[in-house]
Parts: sequence; structure tokens; C-alpha cells
Amino acid sequence: MAPQDHDRPMKLCFVTVGATASFHLLLQAILDDKFLAALHEANYTHLLVQYGKDSQALFEELLSKYPPGSPSRHGIEIDGFDFNHAGLDREMRLAQARPDEGRNGGLVISHAGSGSILGALRLGVPLVVVPNTTLKDNHQVELARELQKQGYVIASGHQEVYVAVERAEALRARMLAWPPVNGANQKRHRTLEQVMSDELGFLD
Repeated sequence: MAPQDHDRPMKLCFVTVGATASFHLLLQAILDDKFLAALHEANYTHLLVQYGKDSQALFEELLSKYPPGSPSRHGIEIDGFDFNHAGLDREMRLAQARPDEGRNGGLVISHAGSGSILGALRLGVPLVVVPNTTLKDNHQVELARELQKQGYVIASGHQEVYVAVERAEALRARMLAWPPVNGANQKRHRTLEQVMSDELGFLD
């Protein structure tokens, strides 16, 4: 990442499209003026993108529209990489709040892969899940909707992901009250394990 202006805390949005399938629609949505403007409005300083093994050319083409220092960047430092064989834990941790390191709490935006979902939630980072609707025979939309229904994530289509930036700030505030309390008149809250098991069928 680029050197940080020490007068302004770092606030990072990390976007991951996953290791296997391409997700060009999400890349186009985040390298768009409306999304960068939404990041700026929410005081973000950095955008880090894991764009996938076959999307480097598209990432660079889209990024060329936003030269460093130009008004179209909205002051956001943008960087990207194709894949990390060691996993994405280090990148996700950059979105954690660390005041002692000059870092405010940021955001993770991910395709609806179970590994990315569990990784972000384990770190306590607000997560926006954007299902890749171009994939066949997948349950990403159902999983994202159910996780949002239970209060764990923000579910979003790629077209309105810029709106999810503000929604994630509200989710951050709600996360401070986790785990949710089941009152006498409240519908019982499903655990993350229950949701993932029911939707994906692989967790004990």
C-alpha cells in the first residue's frame, strides 16, 4: 500500500472476487465514480482489490480512468493483486481498527465464498457480500440473503454496491452489540454456524 498521510488515519476497503471464478461485474462496479465517491464520503483512504487470476488486464484498464491525484480518484489510494496463495487474512486485517497503528475500522467486500465470509466475520470486520450471479448451480444469493436476514452481513448486488458502503457503517455500529440478544418476544437468532450449515451443508 502507498505511504500513509499521518495526519489522516488509514481506512481501507478490501475487495475480493475469489480464487477461481472471475467476477468482472464486481470489478467494474468498484472502479466506478459512484463507488469511489461513496468511499470518500465515508472517509476511506485506501481501496485494495484482489481481482483474480484472469482479470489483471480489466483491472488495469478500469484503473487507467482514475490517474493518481486526479479528481476522479476522490483521494483514494488504489492497489490490486491477482491472488495470494497464503490466503487473504493479512489483507482482511488491514480493514480492522487499530488506532495505535493509525488505522480506523474499514470494510471487506466479497463474493459469497464461504472462506471469505468466515474470514471477515472472524476478524470482526463489516462485510458486504456480493453474490456472483453469473455462476451456475450456486447458492450464493440465498446464502447472502440469509446472512443479512440474521444480521451478520450486508447483502448487495453489484449494481448497488456503492450504496452498501453507507449501510456497512450502520452494520459496524450493530456489530458492537454482538451477539444479539433473544428476548421473550423476539424471533430466535440463528447462529452463524446454523446459517452456513443450512445453506451450504458442510459445517458440523
